[in-house]
This record gives sequence, structure tokens and C-alpha cells, in this order.
Amino acid sequence: MFFTHFNMDTHPFTENPPIDWLLTDSRFEQALARLKFFMEQGSLALITGQTGVGKSSLLRMVRRNMPQNRFTPMYLDLTSVKSGAFLRLIVTELGEVPRFGKDRLFLQIVDRIKKNDTETIIIIDEAHLISVETLIDLRLLISTGIDADLPLKIILSGQDTLTVQLKRASLADLVNRINVRFHIKSLTRDQTIAYIDHRLKCAGATDRLMTSDAKALIHDYAGGVPRSINNIATACLIHAASQNITAINESIVNDTMAEFKLP
Repeated sequence: MFFTHFNMDTHPFTENPPIDWLLTDSRFEQALARLKFFMEQGSLALITGQTGVGKSSLLRMVRRNMPQNRFTPMYLDLTSVKSGAFLRLIVTELGEVPRFGKDRLFLQIVDRIKKNDTETIIIIDEAHLISVETLIDLRLLISTGIDADLPLKIILSGQDTLTVQLKRASLADLVNRINVRFHIKSLTRDQTIAYIDHRLKCAGATDRLMTSDAKALIHDYAGGVPRSINNIATACLIHAASQNITAINESIVNDTMAEFKLP
């Protein structure tokens, strides 16, 4: 295992690191500032970005920073189900046994949320997989059609295709209720270098394990996408350890990238 070879405590580029490992770069700072306003004033927020760019990590930070005495967060990512099943998921997460019939599910959700001492925030990850019917149901939950004072907020987070879906005429009422929008971009080269250095440090390694040119090359190959950076950096560590190499340079990165070419 390359951990021992490089004197690391653990895997630096794991997919789901401890929350304390998450690096608050300028992208996240801007997103968190907007979501702070959303928690104070909004009812619906939209977070978009390509796959692997860090949307789920951002949502983890949002939950960590959320005042527990004011908000009750609910995280949902099983979004490819039918609308009725999604409402049942919400009811189950609220600690209730789902009733039969969509009308009863709506009333059950409203009644349960009104009983909470705190405001409920439903955080929906993988929202690009949600059906149009489910999105309409969510709009009904936050609109005045059911309850004008319902203490409920919703965060929709998904890939860029979500914005395409929201352009449907049937979802215009939902779009008009979006108070906060933020698109997460890929990391810049400097941000990628800082990201790699931070992860290596968290794992107990030195940032000198990879040369600056190697980190910059990883950025170029990964396009600044954190998930791709993780995969490439991990492959470089494995490749170097297998050859008893103690430092990763551009040559190692280029040799490693041959493993990523599909046959």
C-alpha cells in the first residue's frame, strides 16, 4: 500500500474525506455567503455544477455551519424515484409512517413540519435526476397554496442539466421562487495546487511529495475537477510506490495517465 511507502497516516484523496478536510476555497466562500442569506430570507436555492466539482462537499459544509437551534436539515439524494415515492421519502425522514394517497402525504408533511420547533431545510442532492412532476410537488410545498407560514426551505443541487430542465414552461412558477442561485466552477490551477497540498497535509504527508510542475500537470489533465484530481493523484501515488519512487514529477504523471486511456 502506498500509505506506508510515503509515510502517510491515511488516504489523502479519498472520495468522502472527513468534513474537517474540506478546503473552503473562494468558490465555497461565495456559495456559503449566498446560502447564509438564503437561510435568513429565502425559501428555495439552486446549486449547479458539473459532476465531481464539489457540490456534495459544499452541502456537507452547509449542514455543518447550520445553527442546529434554528434549523433541522434533511438530506435526500435518492432522486430518481417517482413523485409519490419521493414524498414518502420526505415523510419517512420526518419520522412519520407514510400514508396512502398523495393528498394525504402533502398534508402529513405540512402537519409534521409545523410541529417542529425549528425551520426545516430539505437538501436535495442529485436534483438533476428529479422528475418534472416531483419538482412541481416541491413547488406546491413551498408555495402559499398550502400554508403561507410553513417553516420550510429547499436547496436543489444538481448537474448542469438541471438548469435545462428548469426551463420547461410547467416549472416557471418554481423558477420564479428561486431566491439564491450559484454555479460551482472547476478549480483554477492555483486552487488545484492548494487543494493537493491541503489533502497531502491532512494525510500526514509533505507537500514536497509532488513537484509544483506535477501538480500543475494534474490540474491540466483533470480540468480542475476535484474528483478527477483525486483519481489522478491516487493513481500517481500507486504508480510511484510500485516503482519505489519517493517523489512525483511530471514524468510520473504522464506515465500514469496512460492508465486512464480506455481500450
